[in-house]
Amino acid sequence: MAIARKNHLVGLDIGSHSIKVVEIKHTKKGMTLKNVGLIGLPHDAIVEGSIKEPEIVASGLKSLFTNLKIKNRNVAASISGYSVIVKKISVSRKDKIDLERSIHDEAEQYIPFDINEVNLDFDILTPEPDSGAGEAGGRDDRGGPEESGHMEVMLVAAKKDIIEDYVTLLQSAGLNPSVLDVDSFALQNAFEMALGDEQETDGSYALINVGAEELGINVVWKGVSLFTRDSGFGGSQITEAIMSRLKVPWEEAEKIKLGGAVPEKESLVFEETFISVVSDWVQEIKRALDFVTNTYPEATISRLVVSGGACRIPGFQRYLQNETGIPVRELDPFRNLNVNEKVFDRMYLNYMAPQAAVAVGLALRSIGDK
Repeated sequence: MAIARKNHLVGLDIGSHSIKVVEIKHTKKGMTLKNVGLIGLPHDAIVEGSIKEPEIVASGLKSLFTNLKIKNRNVAASISGYSVIVKKISVSRKDKIDLERSIHDEAEQYIPFDINEVNLDFDILTPEPDSGAGEAGGRDDRGGPEESGHMEVMLVAAKKDIIEDYVTLLQSAGLNPSVLDVDSFALQNAFEMALGDEQETDGSYALINVGAEELGINVVWKGVSLFTRDSGFGGSQITEAIMSRLKVPWEEAEKIKLGGAVPEKESLVFEETFISVVSDWVQEIKRALDFVTNTYPEATISRLVVSGGACRIPGFQRYLQNETGIPVRELDPFRNLNVNEKVFDRMYLNYMAPQAAVAVGLALRSIGDK
């Protein structure tokens, strides 16, 4: 169904390495790519999700919107990392109004921050008591085990100061922050849209997003996120290792990482650096997958879907598949969008695809949706 034009949002992924923007036009013929672009940021402008140089980032946002001639200033952005907690919890069965009244008390035991320092949101996964879901104590319609008298809720908590920083940043760039999402959910939206009619309602998959400073994992079963984790791994590790081992500045190390020439005498050191870092990523992913398998043995993970600018580091996807024994595919968020090839070069879209996934997921949001 086409979304009213006034409700359209521009998807804005503000990462530690670059800002990605996607605009999608919703029409009766389907969803059409209207705009996509990227602008780089200095490596210290955003560190671990914290905005260190707001003026520089705001200037980048303004330039991006101006250069792409984006008129819509209503945006959907997202946050991730240590300042965000996403957790599936079990609570006593109650209706939504009662849960809204008690969510702070319910959430306090799961939040490692002062409960007064976070904003909370939730989504009820188990059918509410008055929805005709049958007797408690069975299995809910999403397949998860349900204890008698309890229901499952997806809890999201984000630190207020981080939210305020992002809202202030967007407003200073002349933008209207209409939706603030979480990276893992935006990726899930992008993947489900890319699947289209191929969507597996009973399957379980893991979305793995490898950015510059963060490795995000979201395991989804029957359309519901079972487990999410953000870890401090990413492409910047390789850059920093190259700086340390080859004694070169950040900018040169970045060029080398992206395919620049390496002195022949340093080629072995360079190769060892890649292998060491990629191995750490894969072991982190395996630990998360093992936890999910042990906790939810009925949710067999059938595929790993990778995205993020660093997912194309040479050897990563092949090594991940070999180590886990699970097929690995790269997420193409543009797959089911109508694309005017007179406007967008396919080679550019292929290059942008893994980096643009979060922004595409955000661009699917609209004002006032849940």
